[in-house]
Amino acid sequence: MHICLNDKVFKTLSEVVTAEEVKAFVIGGWVRDCLLKRDHPEKDIDIVVIGNGIEIAKKSARRIDPDIKVSVFKNFGTAMFKWGNFNIEFVGARKESYKRGSRKPVVENGTLEDDQKRRDFTINALAISINKDTFGEFLDPFDGINDLKKKIIRTPLNPDRTFSDDPLRMIRAIRFATQLNFSIEAGTFGSITKNAERIRIVSQERIITELNKIIVCDHPSTGFILLEKSGLLRIIFPELDNMKGVYKKEGKAHKDNFLHSVKVLDNISKHTDNLWLRWAALLHDIAKPVTKKYTQETGWSFHGHEYIGSKMIPDIFRKLKLPLNENMKYVQKLVDLHLRPIVLSQEEVTDSAVRRLLFEAGDDIDDLMALCEADITSKNETKKTQHLENFRYVRRKLKEIEEKDAIRNFQPPVDGDEIIKTFGIKPGKEVGLIKSAIREAILDGIIPNEHDAARKLMIRKGKEIGLTPSDDST
Repeated sequence: MHICLNDKVFKTLSEVVTAEEVKAFVIGGWVRDCLLKRDHPEKDIDIVVIGNGIEIAKKSARRIDPDIKVSVFKNFGTAMFKWGNFNIEFVGARKESYKRGSRKPVVENGTLEDDQKRRDFTINALAISINKDTFGEFLDPFDGINDLKKKIIRTPLNPDRTFSDDPLRMIRAIRFATQLNFSIEAGTFGSITKNAERIRIVSQERIITELNKIIVCDHPSTGFILLEKSGLLRIIFPELDNMKGVYKKEGKAHKDNFLHSVKVLDNISKHTDNLWLRWAALLHDIAKPVTKKYTQETGWSFHGHEYIGSKMIPDIFRKLKLPLNENMKYVQKLVDLHLRPIVLSQEEVTDSAVRRLLFEAGDDIDDLMALCEADITSKNETKKTQHLENFRYVRRKLKEIEEKDAIRNFQPPVDGDEIIKTFGIKPGKEVGLIKSAIREAILDGIIPNEHDAARKLMIRKGKEIGLTPSDDST
């Protein structure tokens, strides 16, 4: 079987390896995606060289452009450079062996077949020759082409050995199944279940990279359900694993919060690629297991789960090695506020309640509304339609109030400096009291969001707490 390599990059690389009289092959993801006719946005090309991959990388770069910078990783025997949209990585063919307690392999020079054997899955062990006399020749020792046709994830060697060598491959199997809409071959999945505990030796940084790749898939629920079924979720993300199961008591049941959360994640994924909005969807009910309560009168309740959940986010992000920055605060905010529009939609929507929601959500109000709509997972179509219609009304009110009162991210028209100057006082609790009174009056619609009205209230409130304005301020 021959595959046409049309890109100029392959012609150039072919000239170099042919002139150097070494055998070289395109291998892995590029070949897989080429056969699947799948766009590979990163344009990553892996070249395996029977010989010194670093030297071939340097010579290829010089031939293309003497100014190209080659990054060399001697410890791994690899080198890479960027050419246009392509990231091209070279490695010498090798075979690897692992000691039981280590993630670091013992590496030796090897043949192409040795290199293909060390690959994670058959669909990633496919190779194409780039030498002039065999250009485009396809090499598939593990029948990966049929696995592509059958949409199967399978290891080249015994899966126990593959996963023992690098346990991260267990999560990668689930990630590829989610990404490509493939199934994991039964023996391979059984091995994941059997070896799940071995994931503990893998660094959290490598694990979170794979989790993020699962979350940005079209249907990320597939990945999280496979993680749960395999036993991996219990180890790598216990807070999410704790959500599974239907709560039942005295004939009253509450839905499986884990399945609900991954369904909400799927729902939001239809409308956004925002990684952090997707994380908020996954974590919005994370505190339900710790806030659950049952009474005969009310059945199951989860009072304060939105507030407790928002407080759990920093610890979860820290343990998962997610960034403790504005992205974390964004997720916190959405988790904390996710019930507010729902409550609004079920009551008479007052201008005051809408102003407060706009004030607290700020520029994230649209994302919050999208999350709330994704949170509707009822199978009752009548109920679902009613909820969505209620949210459309809330959206109209949000737009109307924002246009009228400019509340989103508003700063009170009178600031602390003006209060201090007006009353001749130092910064302190009196300034905070007056600012708070102005903010609440605007949010309640008592005064308009304008300077003159706010200043009049400032003077009145100041006098109430015993402050005297300067003569030219009255």
